[in-house]
Amino acid sequence: MTVTSAQALLDTRPPTGPAPAPAAGRAPAALRPAGDRETAAAGRRAAVSMPSGRRVLVVDADTACAASLVTQLRRHGHDAFGVRRGEAALRAHEDADLVLLDPELPDLDGLEVCRAIRSVSRVPVIIVTARASELDCVLGLQAGADDYVAKPYGLRELMARIEAVMRRAEWQPAAREIRHGRLHIDVGSREVLVDGEEVALTRKEFDLLCLLASHPDTVIPRKQLLQQVWGDSWSRRTVDTHVSSLRGKLGDSGWIVTVRGVGFMLGNP
Repeated sequence: MTVTSAQALLDTRPPTGPAPAPAAGRAPAALRPAGDRETAAAGRRAAVSMPSGRRVLVVDADTACAASLVTQLRRHGHDAFGVRRGEAALRAHEDADLVLLDPELPDLDGLEVCRAIRSVSRVPVIIVTARASELDCVLGLQAGADDYVAKPYGLRELMARIEAVMRRAEWQPAAREIRHGRLHIDVGSREVLVDGEEVALTRKEFDLLCLLASHPDTVIPRKQLLQQVWGDSWSRRTVDTHVSSLRGKLGDSGWIVTVRGVGFMLGNP
């Protein structure tokens, strides 16, 4: 793949219909480089995404590596596009369903880019990087990333992680507010009140409680809780640990009922 064609993949969206024949003596538009400044605008003009895919923004300073990933994502049915700089990512993320972010960027620190995106948007972010230490992973997750993938990675693993992250992101309770007895959940502000007193929860504790409260008096299997709150790569002990913590913070163990061998349900003590 030449540098020109690789850069073109990063700066254009996949076509939504038959491409017109190029004018004589002029290279097709897909092979003409465009600046990062034009990427977000180009993405917004392409309002129709692929039928079963998602709009995936690839942020990577390595043009050839990013272009290869964009190609693979498109082959898997996603509407992928990319940028090489942090400033461009801060503009283009608004047009994405998912962001794949390499923190090694030429203009901004990638973790700061992740924090900035998270401060204004809930779009899922997966950090994809050669930084493979435990500390790097922790820092990435603390910056607001939803997952962390170290290079080199297997394509099937990356695709599976994308699906797991998107399953969690796409689950949203229908109601903006959930009331269940003495329990009040404001989904928009992520505030939880019991008897009018605020209960401070972590992000995952809130997501777990919100899922249970969206289906009161209904047993939700551990596997479903894992898939929708954490993704498939976590263990059942993760659910048990968070349930135990929730019971303590809610002030009454009767709020979350254990159904042996199945899962959990929200009660009304």
